[in-house]
Amino acid sequence: MTPSNNQQSMPSQGRLLSLKQLIASAIFLIAALLLANLSPTVEIAWVGAILMLTIYLFAFEVVGVDVAAASIMVLLGLSSLLAPLMGLDQGLVDNRHLFDGFSSNAVISIIAVMIIGAGLDRTGIMGSVASFILKTGGTTEGRIIPIISATVGFISSFMQNVGAAALFLPVVSRISARSGLPMSRLLMPMGFTAILGGTMTMVGSSPLILLNDLILTSNKALPADQQMETWGLFSVTPIGIALIVSGIIYFLLAGRFVLPKTKSESSTSGTDPMQYFQDVYGLRYSLSEVVVTDESGLIGKQLDDIETAYRVRVIATKLSGEANRIGPGALARDVDLEAGMVLGVVADPDSLASFAEVFKLKRRPTLRTFSNDLSANKAGIAEVVIPPGSSLIGKSARDVWMRKTYGLAMIGLHRNGETLREGEDIRNMPFMAGDTLVVHTPWDVLPRIEKDKNFVVVTTEYPHEDLRPHKVGWAMLFFSIALSMVLFTDIRLSVALLTGAIGMVLSGVLNIDEAYEAVSWKTVFLLASLIPLGLAVETTGTAKWIADQVLWVVGDMPIWIIQLSVAVLATFFTLVMSNVGATVLLVPLAVNIAIGAGGNPAVFALTVAIATSNSFLIPTHQVNALIMGPAGYRVSDFMRAGGIMTLLFLTVMMLVMNLVF
Repeated sequence: MTPSNNQQSMPSQGRLLSLKQLIASAIFLIAALLLANLSPTVEIAWVGAILMLTIYLFAFEVVGVDVAAASIMVLLGLSSLLAPLMGLDQGLVDNRHLFDGFSSNAVISIIAVMIIGAGLDRTGIMGSVASFILKTGGTTEGRIIPIISATVGFISSFMQNVGAAALFLPVVSRISARSGLPMSRLLMPMGFTAILGGTMTMVGSSPLILLNDLILTSNKALPADQQMETWGLFSVTPIGIALIVSGIIYFLLAGRFVLPKTKSESSTSGTDPMQYFQDVYGLRYSLSEVVVTDESGLIGKQLDDIETAYRVRVIATKLSGEANRIGPGALARDVDLEAGMVLGVVADPDSLASFAEVFKLKRRPTLRTFSNDLSANKAGIAEVVIPPGSSLIGKSARDVWMRKTYGLAMIGLHRNGETLREGEDIRNMPFMAGDTLVVHTPWDVLPRIEKDKNFVVVTTEYPHEDLRPHKVGWAMLFFSIALSMVLFTDIRLSVALLTGAIGMVLSGVLNIDEAYEAVSWKTVFLLASLIPLGLAVETTGTAKWIADQVLWVVGDMPIWIIQLSVAVLATFFTLVMSNVGATVLLVPLAVNIAIGAGGNPAVFALTVAIATSNSFLIPTHQVNALIMGPAGYRVSDFMRAGGIMTLLFLTVMMLVMNLVF
């Protein structure tokens, strides 16, 4: 967990409540008292009051959500001690089961899938996926969001949605670093579509997996002429597709208004040094991408013919059908320029404009071909000093073919208090002891340069990626084993995923310390601490009582309104208890309501199972809890974006279900 996450978990500690929070607390207190007055039992009254307290703490962030959840868990535990004073025969939750959440299937699954995702990322697989998405979608929010969202939505249709989201978390992190888009603008669309993807097949989410068993159980109590048919694997696919498409369109149209740009998200990129070198050396350089057109005068020339004369420095090239050329051994001054070649150029903006105009080059507004290779966490500008005793003293950059030999593209030379730059023949000047070379280089070159006695690397704060591509076979093996166990066996999800996670540790893909660091412990405490509350809601009869009251109100209304009420009820319950618990509780009620109202009981049961995925309003769903820390989201961010998404979900679900069924 990053320091920013720790700060995020304590937004209001150490200060008094604001006027807004005090007014809200009074309103919630009155609501809790009214609810208690209507409750049929003391147990339901107390659980209702604790539910109101939980919603208040989450909505107004008096403390961080993880602290709030843990406080509620402790409060439920203390009810055993205070039972006589509260008018109870026993505590609201058996203390022997108070901490069951920490060993629950959901929490262990999340821990395991975070470790698996970190292992895949360590081998470079996630970096390759990020590169492909950037290559396909460029670096614009409007193109990247649909690609990420559609991919995650598809994966979560056959894999638990929290698993799909956790696996793509490193991908989104890398895309954020390389594109410059904040994680907070990308993670919420990814997370929401991961949840929506769980509605595409009958194995996409736990409630849908459970539904057919609940239907068969209900059939035992129904007469022969009212028996329900079970649902097929792809029965829900039209609904899932419609929900995913509507979710993507929602973020494309309204994303600029509802998606936050947070200040406390985890750092994903290396520091961009351009401003530093402008301040220190007066080098006003920028990184650009140009394409050699068919009419360009560059065709047939070599790099050596144009760089000094036009004050530009080419640091990467790409010819159609060939790999990107950047780094040691890839580029030299004798490289021939051809039509269609893409050039990565470091230059003063004015020099670049003149260069492009003279040679009829096509300038790209953003990096596209080199968005990965030249991203801030893969390459940048560094300072390297020539020390006394270096064998390079007396030789020039041209003499040693510095760009080709060392992967250092020199763009400035600082000597005796004066900075010389591109266009001043710096590559023909013999090096002197104490010269500071300003170079553009891939970051993975610097560790080797640091060991070379001919240089002293001044730049030490640069991104270090300890990738282990030689472990990719082991990573894919244990990922495949875990995925196969999830899809083709009946073993618990947590056991299947933990098998993959432990396999990655034992095979050396990750060491145990890296595995611990991969886990967002804020997410773990948030989810594990809320599970006892869901247990109290179920075991005290609170959930059934709330359901009965709502359904009593709408019992005589048209079928579609009753179905919508069932969906709204399922949506509410899934915010305060597990979606599985909500499904188990509401499916029998929905079946009986449908039969009494003349509706299709199987469709009403399906309504419950789908609506329990409508969990966007607060970060109680595993996926929302997972993305909250890395993106630096607040509860208010979920309420703003998730409130509209909740209404959209209900609208689209009801329309498609009534059209299809």
